[in-house]
Amino acid sequence: MKIVVLDGHTLNPGDLGWSELEQLGELTVHDLTPPELVAERIGDAQAVFTNKTVLTREHFAQCQNIRFVGLLATGYNVVDIAAAREKGIPVCNIPTYGTMAVAQFATALLLELCHHVGRHSDDARSGNWAKHNEFCYWLNPLLELDGKTLGVIGFGRIGQAFARIAQALGMSILAHDQYPNHALESATLRYVTLAELYARSDVISLHCPLFDDNRGMINQAAIARMKPGALLINTSRGPLVVEQDLADALNSGRIAGAALDVLSSEPPQADNPLLAAANCIVTPHIAWATKEARMRIMATAVENLAKFIGGAAQNVVNP
Repeated sequence: MKIVVLDGHTLNPGDLGWSELEQLGELTVHDLTPPELVAERIGDAQAVFTNKTVLTREHFAQCQNIRFVGLLATGYNVVDIAAAREKGIPVCNIPTYGTMAVAQFATALLLELCHHVGRHSDDARSGNWAKHNEFCYWLNPLLELDGKTLGVIGFGRIGQAFARIAQALGMSILAHDQYPNHALESATLRYVTLAELYARSDVISLHCPLFDDNRGMINQAAIARMKPGALLINTSRGPLVVEQDLADALNSGRIAGAALDVLSSEPPQADNPLLAAANCIVTPHIAWATKEARMRIMATAVENLAKFIGGAAQNVVNP
């Protein structure tokens, strides 16, 4: 079997190995593949792995030998699922690799919004502390989380994991999900409507998939319903947020701060309004990328192909 990895660098920039995948066939790994080279690089391969490289209906028509598509991620919007289904090609994703990595990163963003550790460290190391007349100073208001309310939109594995960490910090949780599990409710956690979550949350964190009906859900109208001075965290999908509306709210002080690991376009355009917005932390989509999480992706990707070869495909998103 010929196996092609179209964009392996993000998963494995050099600190992992491809040896287990090599045991399953003749392997070719490309760090990145531009759109115009996708069909050429797939060639006559039977198994294709992609992370963010788009596979279109035209690619499936041009590359007739494809029998398996493996995603090196959870999301599968980069693959024309209908075209693959029509050809009987299973598309297999990695469903649960990053739960604790993303929950931990969301916590890091939350604490950075509360304490601005990076800014204070940079300022002290630049010499400003040595020049100061007092033993301490702060550049931003510092926020204590104990007793505050966290609103979690999308209460799946990651949302629940982040909520447990927040509860340990003394926060109470308001959860909103399309499929609530009321067995999870407690004295410090309950499901609420989106309207109540907006109105009562000191911090709002997005952990929901992107669908047509929630695209742009964080917009001017939603922000107007939030507590003045609320904080927003997004480690989910960039298009959930109308970026100009959030930037306007940050610059006016209506929203006290935001921390975003995802943007609507990645990499972003230089004029993305959030890159220059007040009190806005932006990180380059790295919440998922701990070495441990990437090792789990690699192991599951190998297992997905091995199961397919054995006649029992798993993690199929287009049955």
